Amino acid sequence: MGQASPQQDLDLRRAARHRADHTAIAESKTHGDKKIHIINVSAHGFMIDDNSVFERGERIELRLPAVGRIEAHLIWGVQERAGFQFERVVRLPDFLALLEEISPRLRKS
Repeated sequence: MGQASPQQDLDLRRAARHRADHTAIAESKTHGDKKIHIINVSAHGFMIDDNSVFERGERIELRLPAVGRIEAHLIWGVQERAGFQFERVVRLPDFLALLEEISPRLRKS
């Protein structure tokens, strides 16, 4: 898979992002298992608010509800926030099921 163009990067940034409140374990070859807090998600990626070790370009693997195991890589980081892009787009039915599990507004009480 080749490097995305600036226009493709912008298109991905414009993809609908949804608020989330989910803790997951990120598996990294460099840092081992690290707990991460996902605060927003789209079918293309997610953002965390507690990054203390991951650097741009680093790859992780995590398990998400309804999606299962998925790989992602860090595309940007500012202070403790970091944005990851999934290695594959999450299919719509799986994404909707994921939102039901991790979105604070949709979560069943």
